[in-house]
Amino acid sequence: MDQMSFADIESQNKKRKTRRELFLERMDRHIPWSVLVKKLKAHDSKGRVGRPPYPLEMMLRIHCMQRFYNLSDPGMEDALYEIESLRRFAGLRLGDRIPDETPILNVRHFLEEDPRGEKLFKEINASLGDHDLMLREGRMVDASMIAAPSSTKNTDNKRDPEMHQTKKGNQWHFGMKVHIGVDDEMGLIHRLETTAANTHDREVSHNLLHGHERRVFGKAG
Repeated sequence: MDQMSFADIESQNKKRKTRRELFLERMDRHIPWSVLVKKLKAHDSKGRVGRPPYPLEMMLRIHCMQRFYNLSDPGMEDALYEIESLRRFAGLRLGDRIPDETPILNVRHFLEEDPRGEKLFKEINASLGDHDLMLREGRMVDASMIAAPSSTKNTDNKRDPEMHQTKKGNQWHFGMKVHIGVDDEMGLIHRLETTAANTHDREVSHNLLHGHERRVFGKAG
């Protein structure tokens, strides 16, 4: 790391920690980073994690923050520049070489495409569950659209069969939906399901719950 900036010094001397800082401190303590990094190193045969050569644990921490706060790749890059507590969790300072959206995307694709990525996320959930951080009483459920090219100008002259079009308001969209279940106190994403864009939210809402909730929040749909 480079030497501390004035912003780093001011942050250390502030009188109160935010809820985000307290949450990230708990995640830092209870997620077995060294174990997860060792498993990733053993299976990243194509070198997709950590290129350019950023530390593997740092990239894994950044990916976890993406999952915690449901951030896009460019959104995660912006957040690292804007929010000191996120940089600290990743082991970064403002004067360091902060990963841009490309290595963040590469790590995300590696973890999403490889079956071990899902196992890794389940292992994180299990570790947090051991400290009573997962099975909370409240859950919020919601869905977000992921747009995809609707053109048929490709090799197969077809649209992706796993995607579909849907109307939201007065506008048509083509792509997929990401359905998420989020803890209503901690803001941590517990469950995630992907479907075609025309799937109604209520069709997968039961998959976003763990069955022990006392309250569930969702949109009118």
